[in-house]
Amino acid sequence: MEIDFLQYQVRNGDTLTSIASRLGMTSEELKLFHNSHCPKMDKVWFENLNDVKRIYVPTDFKTETQKEQKRKDILPAQLSDAFFAKTYTVQETFESTFQSPVSIHYTIQLDLQKNKNTDQYVVSYSQKDFKSGGNEPDDKVSGLSIACMKSIMPLEFILDEQGRIKGLTDHKKITDTFTRQRKELEAFYIGEIAQNYMDSFERSISNEAFLLRQFQSTLLFQALFPQTDWFRRKIKWTEHFYFIQNSFPVACEINTEQKNEEEDSVLTILNGKITEKCTSQEIMRGIRLKESAAIPASGNIVLEYTTHTKNKNLLQAKASVLLSHEEVLIHQHHIIITQG
Repeated sequence: MEIDFLQYQVRNGDTLTSIASRLGMTSEELKLFHNSHCPKMDKVWFENLNDVKRIYVPTDFKTETQKEQKRKDILPAQLSDAFFAKTYTVQETFESTFQSPVSIHYTIQLDLQKNKNTDQYVVSYSQKDFKSGGNEPDDKVSGLSIACMKSIMPLEFILDEQGRIKGLTDHKKITDTFTRQRKELEAFYIGEIAQNYMDSFERSISNEAFLLRQFQSTLLFQALFPQTDWFRRKIKWTEHFYFIQNSFPVACEINTEQKNEEEDSVLTILNGKITEKCTSQEIMRGIRLKESAAIPASGNIVLEYTTHTKNKNLLQAKASVLLSHEEVLIHQHHIIITQG
């Protein structure tokens, strides 16, 4: 166990204030420190140290200002080339009262670069090794869905300095790529159902705003691309999150805290609670009603980020959303994104 204190021999004329001032502490801070480390009979309560022989003093005391500065130094200030690793494994679990839990696993690859001409960050994103229940999907529809997405990857997104997605770098490149790849897909996936699916997929990616929102509204992207100023906030604030993909963002009150600040990594936890006056049915359907919510939705979102204290690298991200109606849990979605 590491010793974080020494015993100071009290001399004539010493007071709590005089000793504390030499340590950069207040007398109250020194008194609290001493009393938390000394035997019960040796506690001190007064400025005068008559009959007190020893005072327990810290070996590495930090003022609140110094602690706050250290906290800032170990947390990401803004997006950097070192923030993302090249590869992450992802585990997602979906639960509801209407169906059995579904768990999926896959791997994502990222390449973050800063465009020297525009001074913007561009991240290349792709995913592979998709599995459900530990196995690769064996039905045609799931296979076709994965194949269509794979055909347009890697995708490139523009990020702002805080790390949030602003847009696609080249939407036309995506649509042109699928047009070329579709011929190969049609050679393997035949039949009216496959043709209809590919028609629908091509229509959906042709709408740039819709395609971008499809990614932005996933729990994966909301967790994977946080605003870096989240890591340094200490007071409550309001943030909007998608609880359901392709629904609408819902206002939540956010609290944040940090743990393990003395370790090689720091854990930042964001706890959010729905404050917007909308119903769970509106969120599930993705349609806002004109009438005021009779029974407002109840829901929470929790985001956890483990970052390296030196290089500010994202080691792991976790996210959970829970949506309830009249105290009955109707939707859960959990995700764990782990480096390597």
